Amino acid sequence: MRVISGIARGTKLKSIDSISTRPTLDRVKESLFNILMPKIKEAVILDLFAGSGAIAIEFLSRGAECAYLCEKSHLAIKMIYENLEKTKLTSKAKVIEKDYKKALDLLQKEKIQFDLVYIDPPYAANLAVDAVEKILSLNLLKEKGNLIIETDDEKRELLELEKLDINVYDIRKYGRVSLIFLAVEK
Repeated sequence: MRVISGIARGTKLKSIDSISTRPTLDRVKESLFNILMPKIKEAVILDLFAGSGAIAIEFLSRGAECAYLCEKSHLAIKMIYENLEKTKLTSKAKVIEKDYKKALDLLQKEKIQFDLVYIDPPYAANLAVDAVEKILSLNLLKEKGNLIIETDDEKRELLELEKLDINVYDIRKYGRVSLIFLAVEK
């Protein structure tokens, strides 16, 4: 696993060999960042289920102002710090070692809002839409902000998203993985 583009391009990242963590495939990352490229420069990013930190690091490498990486696994947190040091992006990152709900509450208390939020929980956990709902209720998204869900069960996510006041503006499928792009309806 390596950084695809930007100032840390080519840097090899460490990943966790675990059933509960799965790195986003390079072809999915490449497509994701091609779609989001115009929105990345100077953006404030939240990588909610950060794993090894690869997605947030890719955002930072491509010019995001700062990234918040939320992860509850101590082993993953250690890996995130190692990857941030390796890419020399530590100063632009804030790492939160908490469950996603507690992390979102903390961010709301600190009055932080995000341009882009990447949500990639363990697939079987079915937490993505709950996370979206909490982000919206805590007003953590900037006015023109976007959320992206990575999932292996697009139908389940879309069915649950219908209940929320959110616009699904794009869906991309890559084998068994789908990216669902969301924006608040105004």
